[in-house]
Amino acid sequence: MRLRLSSISGKAKLPDKEICSSVSRILAPLLVPWKRRLETLAVMGFIFMWVILPIMDLWVPFHVLFNTRWWFLVPLYAVWFYYDFDTPKKASRRWNWARRHVAWKYFASYFPLRLIKTADLPADRNYIIGSHPHGMFSVGGFTAMSTNATGFEDKFPGIKSHIMTLNGQFYFPFRREFGIMLGGIEVSKESLEYTLTKCGKGRACAIVIGGASEALEAHPNKNTLTLINRRGFCKYALKFGADLVPMYNFGENDLYEQYENPKGSRLREVQEKIKDMFGLCPPLLRGRSLFNQYLIGLLPFRKPVTTVMGRPIRVTQTDEPTVEQIDELHAKYCDALYNLFEEYKHLHSIPPDTHLIFQ
Repeated sequence: MRLRLSSISGKAKLPDKEICSSVSRILAPLLVPWKRRLETLAVMGFIFMWVILPIMDLWVPFHVLFNTRWWFLVPLYAVWFYYDFDTPKKASRRWNWARRHVAWKYFASYFPLRLIKTADLPADRNYIIGSHPHGMFSVGGFTAMSTNATGFEDKFPGIKSHIMTLNGQFYFPFRREFGIMLGGIEVSKESLEYTLTKCGKGRACAIVIGGASEALEAHPNKNTLTLINRRGFCKYALKFGADLVPMYNFGENDLYEQYENPKGSRLREVQEKIKDMFGLCPPLLRGRSLFNQYLIGLLPFRKPVTTVMGRPIRVTQTDEPTVEQIDELHAKYCDALYNLFEEYKHLHSIPPDTHLIFQ
């Protein structure tokens, strides 16, 4: 009889443990320290600016124009937009207070992010920096080049950094002002030429070379780069006399999970068609929830990202670079990037037999 009662009472305790576990998960957000709350708030601002605000831009201006007494703000902003349209092609307007704001410190500590310097970048030269991999939002490259959260200004004194992005990113009202304040510029020949030839020395323009195609390859623990047929950055480095610098963001692909989309799958075919039509295709991602880390949401996972700035490859200015010169510089760059990955992959416990894949 005692044995039976004991077994019954033992079974009755199991549901209690499950209930306690569920309750602890639900109450977990209430027990989060204030520092972590501020970190999450900073990341929320980033997601709002780059994901939610563009969607709001599709209807909010029309609502303000036709349904509120503040309608006059819309034509006023339209005039400003027209007047200021070419600013992203002309090195933008870097506001140091925006780049150095304390919010970026909390943003960087959320993951956390860090920047490792391997060599000096003399301020008497200009640079084109290749940022790899793209990931979902290029968090590592963005933070290193558009903010001072990881200490870029201290590590590379005299260098004014910019990150380049699609010109369509500057078509969204208000978000364009945010990008311009942080030194974001349009990824185009005109923008590169202006920044590297008319703004003096000490400029560094970062290009996420893999682009939208590489974003579709962004899966955790995967190191596949879209680089073999990307040679335009080498051509312009020669043309404008800018040194090339490889930069790798270890852990970038671990910040989100992406639904499986192998080449040849139906999902991948649809994504490729959308990319061909619009120039980009947002991947189907899975992140963590704002309220509970165990739920799916838009926030990135708290995974470390280490940005390693490689050694500059000296480039001699050539007005009309030949195909052979471009190919030679491209080969040097690929070798430098590969060696950079091999030298520092131990920082993220990447197995010795795991290597970069260029496609």
